Amino acid sequence: MKTQDEINYDRIAKAIDYIQHNFKEQPTLDQIAAAINLSPFHFQKLFTEWAGTTPKRFLQYVSAEYAKKLLKDNKASLFETAYETGLSGTSRLHDLFVKIEGMTPAEYRNGGQELAINYSISETPFGYIMIGSTSKGICHMSFEKQEEEGLENLHSKFPNARLTNKADGLQKDALSIFENDWDELPQIKLHLKGTAFQLKVWEALLHIPLGSIATYGSVAQRINLQRASRAVGSAIASNPVAFLIPCHRVIKSSGALGGYMWGTTRKAAIIGWEGIKSENAEKGQIQRIVSPR
Repeated sequence: MKTQDEINYDRIAKAIDYIQHNFKEQPTLDQIAAAINLSPFHFQKLFTEWAGTTPKRFLQYVSAEYAKKLLKDNKASLFETAYETGLSGTSRLHDLFVKIEGMTPAEYRNGGQELAINYSISETPFGYIMIGSTSKGICHMSFEKQEEEGLENLHSKFPNARLTNKADGLQKDALSIFENDWDELPQIKLHLKGTAFQLKVWEALLHIPLGSIATYGSVAQRINLQRASRAVGSAIASNPVAFLIPCHRVIKSSGALGGYMWGTTRKAAIIGWEGIKSENAEKGQIQRIVSPR
């Protein structure tokens, strides 16, 4: 039986699906609420609690028009000018990471035979997430429907590792990214399993600021492989660490969201949520500057 949080997430996901498919008609609060069988008052309250803003405001971020506007604003040099669109502190996720430390060839080949991995499952604004960590850093994060499936997924990635059901400090630090002020987050280490090319692509994703997006082509340009958009897309699709490595911030050059390992509805929700956090952070920074001391 689903928990109330799971039921509420399903309702919000259904609402986001409705908005994505009907944004050109600019649906009203009553229309969206009716689509998920809730009263307008109940829906408004639930959505605002979940997303931190009203459905009307959230619509601006999850629609295709939002993605296209960002692309248009950054058309001169989309990836590089992304730095200028974010805040110097709160928008730069890559500043939180000390480094990406790839596993040794032996660890990769042997399916993590020498690795001890702690794992736990936690609730986030976007559903449950399974997170795994070694002594060196976070090695796995994946949105999951239930713990059993999450554990099977983790085991398939590291079939020979020693898995222990334990929440450690590394996991808690990584999960704090969903709740705390990004300026106050601890440094987060990653310990990843991938080829040299994949590690290079994943590291490039860390340079896309909060509230901004990039295209597959611009990521390829960032690593000086302009003609490797397809290979870059494959590396992005194999990202082993959901959310921390922000593959959700990469969309098609047409403005369409493109694919996402954990579902396009969740991708749209995260883009919108981050857009709101970025905007709120910018307002807060401006207020601090103009307020009398």
